[in-house]
Amino acid sequence: MSQHVFAAIVTHHGTAANNRGETDGNITTLQKLLWKGQVHTSVSAEAIRFALRRHLAGCEPIGTNRSWEEDLRSNVWKDPDFKEWKKKGGQTHIDDDLLGYMSAKAAKQEGQAGTAEIRRAVLEVTRAISLLPWAGDTTFNAASPGATPSAQKKGTNPVPYGTELHATRYQYGVALTPQRLREKRRAKEAIAGLCSLAQVAGNHGRFLFDFSPESVVFRVTEDPAPRLLYVFEQNGEAVDAPTLLARTKAGDIAAKELVIGGAFAETPTATELKKLGATVVPGVRQAADAVTKKL
Repeated sequence: MSQHVFAAIVTHHGTAANNRGETDGNITTLQKLLWKGQVHTSVSAEAIRFALRRHLAGCEPIGTNRSWEEDLRSNVWKDPDFKEWKKKGGQTHIDDDLLGYMSAKAAKQEGQAGTAEIRRAVLEVTRAISLLPWAGDTTFNAASPGATPSAQKKGTNPVPYGTELHATRYQYGVALTPQRLREKRRAKEAIAGLCSLAQVAGNHGRFLFDFSPESVVFRVTEDPAPRLLYVFEQNGEAVDAPTLLARTKAGDIAAKELVIGGAFAETPTATELKKLGATVVPGVRQAADAVTKKL
C-alpha cells in the first residue's frame, strides 16, 4: 500500500488585508465564504502554492520550471513544453513534480482535437479559512497627494480609499503521496517548505502576514483519507483540536500516525494524544524533521 502524508496547519495570528486586486467601489476586499453559518475570510490554495514555489526555487541547482519575474510582472518558463517529462530519466523540475502542470493547446485545424500536457499535483493544498468569523472591520485611508496619480483625476487632494481587514489565524490542509513523485526525496523539501512559508498573498499583496505554521499536525499513514482537515478551532485566545482527539479515540485515526508540533503541543488535547501514542514536540520544524524520518 502507498504511504500518505496529511497535514493540518494553522498560522500565526495576524492582520490580513488587501490580499488581492479585487475592489468594491473604493474598498479593497478580502475573499470571503460562508463557513459553518458565518462569514469567514479566505486565502486561495493558489496563493499558498505560489509562495511554496518561491521556496522550492532554492532547493535544487536547476531551480523551478516556472518562476515569477518581478520586472516583467509575468511568469517565466524554462521548459514550457515539459519535454523532460517525456524522457526516461529526464531532468525534471521540483515544482512540476510536486505541484503538477497543465499545458493545453488548441487544434491546429478545424475538426481536429486539441492537445494537453497534464500532470496532477502530488502535493494537494486546500483553501485557507480564517479561524474567526469576519466582523466586517474596514479602515478608512487617504493616499497622500501624488502617491497614486492614476486615481487622482485632478487637483492635489488626498485620494480616499477603504480596506477590509481581519485579525485572525488561518488554517488549511495538505495531502502528499511521496511514491507518486519522480524524485521521492522531494517530499522532504515540500514538508520543510510548508513549515517555512513567509508571505502568502494574491496579486496585490501590500500587507505582511506570517503564514508560517504556529501549529501543525502531520499524519503519516496508509489510509488514503486525511480525516484531519480543518480540525483546528479557536476558543478565546487558545487554539485547540478536540475533533482530532475524538476521531483518534474512535479509532478512525491511529495515534501513532500523528506528529504534532508548535503551540498546540502545549494543550491538554495534545498531551492526551501523546499518552495515546502520538509524537508531540514543541517546535514546528522539529515536527517536520520527525515526519521526514518516518518516510
